Amino acid sequence: MGSFYRALAEYEPLIYIILTIGGLFILRRMYLNWREWRDAVYRLEREFALQRLTRTVVLTVGILLLFLFEFYVATFVAPSLPASDLLATPTLNLLATPIGTVPPGATLDLTAQPVQSGMSGCVPDRIMLTSPKPGEVIGGTVTLTGTASIPNFGFYKYEVAPVGTNNWVTISAGAEPVRDNELGKWDTTALANGDYFLQLVVIDNVGQTQEPCVIAVRILNQ
Repeated sequence: MGSFYRALAEYEPLIYIILTIGGLFILRRMYLNWREWRDAVYRLEREFALQRLTRTVVLTVGILLLFLFEFYVATFVAPSLPASDLLATPTLNLLATPIGTVPPGATLDLTAQPVQSGMSGCVPDRIMLTSPKPGEVIGGTVTLTGTASIPNFGFYKYEVAPVGTNNWVTISAGAEPVRDNELGKWDTTALANGDYFLQLVVIDNVGQTQEPCVIAVRILNQ
């Protein structure tokens, strides 16, 4: 149902045009039926004309109700839909084999190489990850903090991908703006140890995706 409401909001101008054309056609028919009823001489002729006039009046009321429904959905319902209605990206599967799982008996030395510590796309007071820090070594369940607050805010989500890939997986999402506060939790035990990109994505209330805030982190669980 959420996708239906969002489609009504997305195609709002086109829907208004179609309803206007249909309304004008029905109004013309109603006027002609009214003249036919007014000019009718015989009783049976007047009854048939009145039936046709009644049908066009009902259709006119229906068009008006559709106008009001479209306005209500586009103005009040669609912008307030939860983020989960729009998200079509997959979530983490805790039962799946982690990416890059270390073979049995092998050891993994993550201390020999430095962690990538880059940050891109982050804008203070708008789209910003403040914890974890770029290049930080993390493990277990991590609390993400930062800012997701833009004009015409819609929702935000945060995603993860192994360094060197573009295989972004949505961790979770939120439907309310956040200013320098907790964005959500991230259970890193669902992934193999290694280097990952973590990104915060903010979408406005018309579905436009802003440039994400991306940082690199290293997962190291025992």
